[in-house]
Amino acid sequence: MAKSTFFICLNLSLLFSLVTATYYSSLTPTLLGFREEKFTHLHFFFHDVVTGPKPSMVFVAEPNGKAKDALPFGTVVAMDDPLTVGPDHDSKLVGKAQGIYTSISQEEMGLMMVMTMAFTDGEFNGSTISVLGRNMIMSEPVREMAIVGGTGAFRFARGYAQAKFYSVDFTKGDAIVEYDVFVNHY
Repeated sequence: MAKSTFFICLNLSLLFSLVTATYYSSLTPTLLGFREEKFTHLHFFFHDVVTGPKPSMVFVAEPNGKAKDALPFGTVVAMDDPLTVGPDHDSKLVGKAQGIYTSISQEEMGLMMVMTMAFTDGEFNGSTISVLGRNMIMSEPVREMAIVGGTGAFRFARGYAQAKFYSVDFTKGDAIVEYDVFVNHY
């Protein structure tokens, strides 16, 4: 009897430990080799090109019965836009903004940006910053979007990106957007 009671208690103990086992553990960044958090400001120009032989953005989906607007509500666009040091197209390339944006407003020109800024130059070569946010391009001169993550030098990234038109051709749809990115990372 004592032997069976012992085995029942042992089995219950094992069962209890399995039930209360957790799927996570709390860590600190230093356990992963990260030392000091950094704050970085990046400044560059985003070239959204619709015209020419090699556009950097393409329409993926357009709403039924297209409206007269350039980007009617419901339009989905894919982008592979160059990021450069200066506003000129032939300025030094520092990366690409790759992702999608969607026209999200029925009343005004508003976009939902979902993009990764992939850097190809300097100390951030191979690193990325992911941006997600509402971009009300006509009603706000400076738009702010959230940085929701990153890779490489920008692991654990958080912060915000500010975008403002440097130049825009509303007839063609081409735009150069100046970006200031403020990011905390390890």
